[in-house]
Amino acid sequence: MRLRRPRRQRPRLDLRKTLFVLPNLITLASVFCGFNAIRLVARDNPTENDVYRAAVLLIFAMLFDMMDGRVARMTRTQSAFGLQLDSLADVISFGVAPAVLVYKWVLHREPIPGLIAAFLFVACAAIRLARFNVLSSAPSGAPIKPGRYIIGLPTPPSSGVLISLVVANHAAGGALGAEQYTWILLGVTVLLSLLMVSNVRFRSLKDLRLDAGSILLVLFVLGSSTFVWLRFQPEFVLIWLLSFYVSIGILESTRALVIRLFRGSVPQHDSLPPPQPG
Repeated sequence: MRLRRPRRQRPRLDLRKTLFVLPNLITLASVFCGFNAIRLVARDNPTENDVYRAAVLLIFAMLFDMMDGRVARMTRTQSAFGLQLDSLADVISFGVAPAVLVYKWVLHREPIPGLIAAFLFVACAAIRLARFNVLSSAPSGAPIKPGRYIIGLPTPPSSGVLISLVVANHAAGGALGAEQYTWILLGVTVLLSLLMVSNVRFRSLKDLRLDAGSILLVLFVLGSSTFVWLRFQPEFVLIWLLSFYVSIGILESTRALVIRLFRGSVPQHDSLPPPQPG
């Protein structure tokens, strides 16, 4: 009589480990968009169409950057590894890529100042992300719960301002990229760079609360965006939204500074940044 061999149990699929890969793949998709954007403009004489296509790729990189953190929270796969990978991805997609883009688009007309401004943007983006990782991680390396405010302008909206200018320029037939605007765009690049490493607090859109103030703010944003859409062109809406976000942060920080100078008190805010780099 033959003895039956016990059946080997097939290894079970660990769903958690499988889901862990998903947000990281989305992050790498953002890196691919940034890398491809650099490839398009890093030639001797990129055409206007190349610059525009690179800007569109970086908009997709912004969308992927918004998705990876939300997917990680939905699947409960947040980790220190994902935080570090997201920061490295942002250096490429929202540091190097937009800097090369704006340099090849306009700043190359002023070789030395343009090169310095473009490099300053990359350097400030790297410093901002390194500071973010320090502030948003516990001693154990685990991500900290998000707060209402972010210290320094996040890299996606900072690069988004430059990207939206390129997109709007394409819609306006090249008017925004004219030679007379070279120094203005150089100044915008430097300003965005300094805001990234500043102590200015910007609101975290991941911690919005449903109250009267938030509802009024959303209604104002929708109404003003509709006006810009109808009065100008749809491509100008992104410029308006990002400029409004930056302006709100600057105005709130200025208000806090005035209160501290004249009343000796500052509204107490949660200064911890959100768990996903920006």
